Amino acid sequence: MQNGCLIRSPRLRGSEIWEFRWREAGPDGRRKHRRLIVGSVLELRNEAAALAAVSTLKLEINSNDVRMKSKLLMWSALVDHYRQQELAVDNLFRTASTKTTYEGYLRKWIVPRWGEYSLANIKAVEVELWLRQLPLAPGSRCKIRNVMSVIFNHAIRHDLFDRNPISHVRQSAKRRTIPKILTANEIQRLIGALGLRGELSSCWPLAPDLG
Repeated sequence: MQNGCLIRSPRLRGSEIWEFRWREAGPDGRRKHRRLIVGSVLELRNEAAALAAVSTLKLEINSNDVRMKSKLLMWSALVDHYRQQELAVDNLFRTASTKTTYEGYLRKWIVPRWGEYSLANIKAVEVELWLRQLPLAPGSRCKIRNVMSVIFNHAIRHDLFDRNPISHVRQSAKRRTIPKILTANEIQRLIGALGLRGELSSCWPLAPDLG
């Protein structure tokens, strides 16, 4: 795996920058020096912030290294890549509420179960059986399935993996039971039994008695 090094470099004009430098084999087999600007010190104010950004860059660099094609990318590493690319505060493609929802499912359910799996070892049937066993409503299980599918599609888009096994996972979002819909008379009797008729009648008129 490309380790490389992170350095802080001056510029003739403007603020200093963080650079990531590494060596990789070219088409002729000879190792060549590579250099990539991570960001300015104004954007990444300390080494810890720059290293966090580099972790994403290293994953993308290694995905183009022929020596990495035979290595196994772990689900937890892919999730970290997705978080940095798609769930960052400055990414406006998804709303803040969607990011919070995704992060909640990842942290509580998905990563604890699949984090130590390589992408190649995550199978549709096994995921489907796991979803059925979760103590959640069908709608929530369907959302978990969709989050996993989105992240696999992210891997495909960044050339980190070549398929999405979650596309073959069956998970219905239908309710377990059909909700009971009250008639106008039933609503009136319910309000009367609760002693709320006087309070509610001042807020809005009750439905006419259809009996």
